[in-house]
Amino acid sequence: MAESMIEVVEYGGATPQMTAATDSVSPVASAPPMQNQYNSPSLSRKPLLSIQTNNPDKISITPKTSRTPNFITPLGSPIRRAIKLTRFDPQDAWLPITESRNGNSFYAAFHTLCAGIGIQALVLPVAFTILGWTWGVICLTVAFLWQLYTFWLLTNLHESTENGVRYSRFLQLFSATFGERMGKIFALFPILYLSGGTCVALIVVGGSTSKLFYQIVCGGHSCVPKPLTTVEWYLVFASAAVILSQLPNLNSIAGVSLVGAVTAIGYCTMMWIVSVTEGRLDRVSYDRVKPNSDTEWFFGVLNALGIIAFAFRGHNVTLEIQATMPSSEKKSSRVPMWRGIQAAYLIVALCLFPLAIGGYWAYGNKIPENGGMLAAIYAFHGRDTSQSVLGLISLFVIINALSAFQIYGMPMFDDMESKYTSRMKKPCPWWLRVIFRVMFGYGCFFVAIAIPFLGSLAGLIGGIAVPVTFAYPCLMWIKIKKPEKHSLMWWLNWGLGIGGSLLSVLLIAAGVYVVIDTGIDVSFFKPH
Repeated sequence: MAESMIEVVEYGGATPQMTAATDSVSPVASAPPMQNQYNSPSLSRKPLLSIQTNNPDKISITPKTSRTPNFITPLGSPIRRAIKLTRFDPQDAWLPITESRNGNSFYAAFHTLCAGIGIQALVLPVAFTILGWTWGVICLTVAFLWQLYTFWLLTNLHESTENGVRYSRFLQLFSATFGERMGKIFALFPILYLSGGTCVALIVVGGSTSKLFYQIVCGGHSCVPKPLTTVEWYLVFASAAVILSQLPNLNSIAGVSLVGAVTAIGYCTMMWIVSVTEGRLDRVSYDRVKPNSDTEWFFGVLNALGIIAFAFRGHNVTLEIQATMPSSEKKSSRVPMWRGIQAAYLIVALCLFPLAIGGYWAYGNKIPENGGMLAAIYAFHGRDTSQSVLGLISLFVIINALSAFQIYGMPMFDDMESKYTSRMKKPCPWWLRVIFRVMFGYGCFFVAIAIPFLGSLAGLIGGIAVPVTFAYPCLMWIKIKKPEKHSLMWWLNWGLGIGGSLLSVLLIAAGVYVVIDTGIDVSFFKPH
């Protein structure tokens, strides 16, 4: 019996290896060289097990031995095969995403909710001005169900029963599915943009809203002789984000994510309630905006679809959130993860749908294109709404931006520390971890002030990142799970995968058209 067991070898390098008493098992596709830490620990919480024998001389005290699991399953079962092929990488215990694996469904809900609701949702009513009531509601509903389905796909792709690997990062899963070269070409930039680019945008939003909050608190007058400039408010927000980023790992910011989730729910709910209770504006119109040409109409529709698509985010950190959970042969991490996602997106729906429908009902075609609901409330109800309510909305936006910065920055922290651990073969010291996070935080601040027109390219760059949410999970499911040809899952995933890719191409084209048609005010180091 013992001779037929496969021995798990803890390998000092980035790629773990396995040996068997009789046969060798070929390793799975490796991650890109820059992401060597992506070979994740086992499905089991006891990855290093040793064989029990009656000969004490043959008992090894090194980590290279294996033990018989302390439960009984049929030898031919898929679970038994998964146990035999369990992989373990010691680097995962050193990196901020995977060094703590005591997460649960509540933590998953907090992280998903904080990452899923953002300032981009406030412009949803703008999409309705182009699509109208019927198509606006239909497109928003389809996008919501589509992205919820891709969440389910990613949750089930996190753990492989074929090779025992936990894919704890999106890029690792994509590279293992389609190869390292394809991962670098099609997935690397979208993942970097959805992490680093989102952090830059959060500094812009947080800094600008901090300035607005200051003006509200001071009653429109300066509380000090010389008020802070926009750049200085960016610096204040970035400094607060850097201080908060010193929390060591993803599980340690669960409380921060809870606060961020509560504040996101708070400002979304307050905005649509204020808008609805104040009533519709005088002479409000719900007629679709009529463009001057068919070309303008076509790209206007694409712009509206892009607004809806960009309202849903967080898929690039789904696998990372699931990686913080324990997973065993009997209790897979996909169960609490999916439970947390369901709870989170029930709340997301209760926030986004009233926000889009109530905002469009209240403002119609008068909703500002820049700023959406936030700009509309200050423009139309700034005088007849309590300043304390307006101040509370601004404060909630600031707190949510600070919290979301931690979630979207964590994959970047993980990547920077992996460079050190893969080369030095030891954990990153605390002082170097601090330096990494300070460099990243102030690096995002520098980009925010150096390239203030980056927001004008959001549609173009965002179109490149759309497949991470709507296409790649479906294509990876087909490649990994291999559903029966012409079955329901085969048709569904091919249809959604191709549709998401086509949507990405169209949104990129629309972004190029907008840049050419409206132009860009290129002004370096001059934020508005």
